Amino acid sequence: MYAVVRTGGKQHKVKVGDLIEVEHLGGKPGDKVSLQPLAFVDDESKVTTGHDVLKAITVSATIVEETKGPKLEVFKYQNKTGYHRHRGHRQQLMKIRIDRIEGPGAAGAAAE
Repeated sequence: MYAVVRTGGKQHKVKVGDLIEVEHLGGKPGDKVSLQPLAFVDDESKVTTGHDVLKAITVSATIVEETKGPKLEVFKYQNKTGYHRHRGHRQQLMKIRIDRIEGPGAAGAAAE
């Protein structure tokens, strides 16, 4: 069984025990977070996408660590004018572990 969740503007297909990297959620390592699924597929391959049913399903996760993404460099340059700008950026990320998928139809699956 797995669920599709949205966090940080991206969608992730997750199942119990997965370790995924998402944009910074706030919190510290060891804290619990709850994610709302966009779609849910149970053990019999039945897909659930109804808004009312998905409200009752929650995906529980634990923050494992805080990390940073790769360095992105932005360099602007115009020839013969002396114009150049150099900037860098590293996105704040978190690794989270999916602990449980709970709710009707999910049968309370948990990591073992």
